[in-house]
Amino acid sequence: MSSTSNTHTSAPQAVETLRSWLGEADRVLVAAGAGLSAAAGFDYGDAERFKELLPALYRLGLRSRYLLGAPLPADMMWGYWAVHIDDIRHSPGPNPLYRRLRALVGDRDHWVMTSNVDALFVRNGFAADRIFTPQGDYGRLQCTVPCTRETWAGKPYFDRILAVYDRESGRVTDPAVLPRCPRCGAAVFPNVRVGPEFVDDSYLPAGQHLVRWLDRAPADGRLLVLEIGAGFNTPGVIRRPMENLVRDTRQARLVRVNPDHPDVPADLGDRALSLPFGAGRLLDALVP
Repeated sequence: MSSTSNTHTSAPQAVETLRSWLGEADRVLVAAGAGLSAAAGFDYGDAERFKELLPALYRLGLRSRYLLGAPLPADMMWGYWAVHIDDIRHSPGPNPLYRRLRALVGDRDHWVMTSNVDALFVRNGFAADRIFTPQGDYGRLQCTVPCTRETWAGKPYFDRILAVYDRESGRVTDPAVLPRCPRCGAAVFPNVRVGPEFVDDSYLPAGQHLVRWLDRAPADGRLLVLEIGAGFNTPGVIRRPMENLVRDTRQARLVRVNPDHPDVPADLGDRALSLPFGAGRLLDALVP
């Protein structure tokens, strides 16, 4: 394993370096983790927002949206999923942070790879056919068996749940609306990567297209990997692959934007830039 460098450039100098690298890049790969959506207002660990959205669960002692494995009855768990996904996946209107990121990329040839399942990229101006989401999408449901590789749009199910959801008790008052697999009647779950039952068929073509895009790089072309908010919750999805991509790609550079874990591999030398602050601060400086 490569050692890491924790020598950080001053903020003004870092911004100017990134500006210069963007100007020199032929192509940009935006690689994003949970920290980007947290900076955009969707922080899973925000206890106050959790209390506002899910007061009944807050009274039970829960403080975070990370509820996988919580011993909740089905009506409360589906109430949670409906509220949580409606907020983070179907929130109306543009998101200013993601819009500024789109403006920063501009008309450069680019792709997006993200562990986030909230569709904030495609909802804020990034082309759907240039986004790879290997962890899935909160907008879909799947059978937990799974009896089929088919998935279903989740919003109609969640709209029905929210229509009979009692906010004060945290319960869904009509169990008939709780979703089941329309083929076999088994339980369903959001189409996101949790275990081996994850149905990833619809996401794999984008991953293959991204690989081909990377392989078609001209020999003298410059690739800039702009990694934002990718920490150590799932480092094998974004953080480590981006390091390896830059390590193995001539003329590639890595910019790591992360207030908590900004260190970059020492072996990348001057091809890696560590920015130890959040996406909001960076984009405020780069995009008026």
